[in-house]
Amino acid sequence: MEIRPLSAEIASPTTTGAASTVSAGINIRVINTTTAAHLVTLVTAQSGTVVGSFTIMSDEHVIINKKQTEVIFAANAGVKLTSLAVPRG
Repeated sequence: MEIRPLSAEIASPTTTGAASTVSAGINIRVINTTTAAHLVTLVTAQSGTVVGSFTIMSDEHVIINKKQTEVIFAANAGVKLTSLAVPRG
């Protein structure tokens, strides 16, 4: 899959109050750079309602789709986040 980074990679915030829109991104690459699994949580706004969550395994990466205003955080700053453009087709 071809992707295009739209923001600098950041260490995931670790609390809902510090959760990030990741530069108001819609497609977010999430990669776990640690040796342990960690919970990743998507919320409506900082300290807002949980939209959903999942556990990301060690060395795993996924791309999640979210609304621009939704924010994300993880249980460990070793989880990294980057906003992406994902070409259609």
